[in-house]
Amino acid sequence: MPSPPISPPAAKRPKLDAELPAALSSPSGPSSSRVNGHLNGAESQEPPIEDESEDEEEQPEPVKEEEDVARRDMYLDTVSRSNLDFDFERLCSKSLSTINVYACLVCGKYFQGRGRGSWAYRHAVGDNHRVWLNLETEKFYVLPEGYLVSDPSLKDVLAVLNPRYDVASLAKLSDLRSPSYTLTQTPYIPGFIGMNNIKKNDYLNVIVQMLLHVPPMRDYLLNPNTPQLQEAARPTELVSRLATLCRRLWNPRLFKAQVSPHDFFQEVTKRSNGKFKTTEQGDPVEFLGWLVNTLHRDLGGSKKRNSSIIYSTFQGKVQIETQQVIIHKDYSRPVFDLSREIQTVSSPFLFLALDLPPTPLFQDLNEKKIIPQVALSTILAKFDGKTTQEFGPTLKRHHLSALPPYVILHIKRFTKNNFVEEKNPTIVNFPMRGVEMGPYVDPKPSDPIYTAYDLLSNVTIDTTVASTTSGGQSGKRDASEEGQTTWKIHQRCGRGGGDDEKWFEMQDLRVEEVRKEMVFLGETVIQVWERRDLSTPRA
Repeated sequence: MPSPPISPPAAKRPKLDAELPAALSSPSGPSSSRVNGHLNGAESQEPPIEDESEDEEEQPEPVKEEEDVARRDMYLDTVSRSNLDFDFERLCSKSLSTINVYACLVCGKYFQGRGRGSWAYRHAVGDNHRVWLNLETEKFYVLPEGYLVSDPSLKDVLAVLNPRYDVASLAKLSDLRSPSYTLTQTPYIPGFIGMNNIKKNDYLNVIVQMLLHVPPMRDYLLNPNTPQLQEAARPTELVSRLATLCRRLWNPRLFKAQVSPHDFFQEVTKRSNGKFKTTEQGDPVEFLGWLVNTLHRDLGGSKKRNSSIIYSTFQGKVQIETQQVIIHKDYSRPVFDLSREIQTVSSPFLFLALDLPPTPLFQDLNEKKIIPQVALSTILAKFDGKTTQEFGPTLKRHHLSALPPYVILHIKRFTKNNFVEEKNPTIVNFPMRGVEMGPYVDPKPSDPIYTAYDLLSNVTIDTTVASTTSGGQSGKRDASEEGQTTWKIHQRCGRGGGDDEKWFEMQDLRVEEVRKEMVFLGETVIQVWERRDLSTPRA
């Protein structure tokens, strides 16, 4: 029988303009050319589909080595990389099973099995889509024939499905690097790419972006030698999906410069018993608290310091002095009386809550509201050990006794009850580098370098109220009023300082490089500060 005709070589894929980083251990770059294909319609001669079990795998017949070499190049020019998206749950689109799932490399859909009568087999025959990838074993097959395919040109597909990182290259991810390029030659910086907003999950997106840009967290999830992520350790589904999302976010070999957090957020909704959803706007601070504490437990953390990557990165200690309120005749407000009993408690923290001063209702000559401003040092004075705060029948004073490598600040903007929610619009002024935490620490550290911090992330809120509020007070609205709340994050790229850093504004799929001056605009809610000795550019 004469050999089937071979189609001419397909067009070459454009060559990347910049060399890709060495973070991935797999061979560099997609193949610059497509291999010859076999498109003579031979599938029409396949026997009818038999009604066999969809989960059953049929082993392909053994082939001779010389036959395998000839066969491995067939149909590969039908692979459509622009249709491939591995961000979603590995679920058969027909049976909804997660067992033995294959991805069609022509249309990108997921189907179960490859044996005769399986959903993948039927799709291959019915739509003439011949090249398939087993999402679990990462092996390629041609269906309906069922033989194994081995070709170097498919390694770029595996680099998108399951990126692998070289341990020695992880530290370089914090440096400014040359851009990578998508299939359409669009430049992007790995790590600084958009995340899909399924409906109203922007409040979730900013927290994930924030955590996955903290170097110890990022390197922990990317390191192939992390014990808690090994299969033998049986990591929880939440940890496993977060690690997968992190690998794809920092991948320098993406086909398109965006990722979908859908798979991870499905597990978040499940683990939180529906508290955090992608269909309803929520509070990112609550999600941050839930996520870091849940990850700490899932990674085997205990009450001991440094018992997990969460505690070793974010945990500090604050000392709280408490005394019952007694009104002194010589003072207009309650004060600490050193002659009376003071209860002192040392408490660990993962982020510090800062209080904004009450919003003044000043107006200018045109009767426009004047937005107040406050310095970060002013609201940090809560932890100087001298400032007194009233909490019901008690007075409290705070000062820090231990600082973590990365300090998370929560600026409290909202006060709410059953009827009214009030947002404080005060703008917080802060330096980008060199915030000194020494005045708020007792005992005083001997080495001042460990108390200076540089800004790493800044999460802001933008709220638009659709209707006029009653009473005309800025920032107050009824719970029934419809408005739009959006969250975005400013993220530093590089180790900080002069030409060694860039800033990006990320809001869902939108990613733009911005000037440093833009970081100060907006109503800051969450910040991450990196200790100066950790952010200093390396030689």
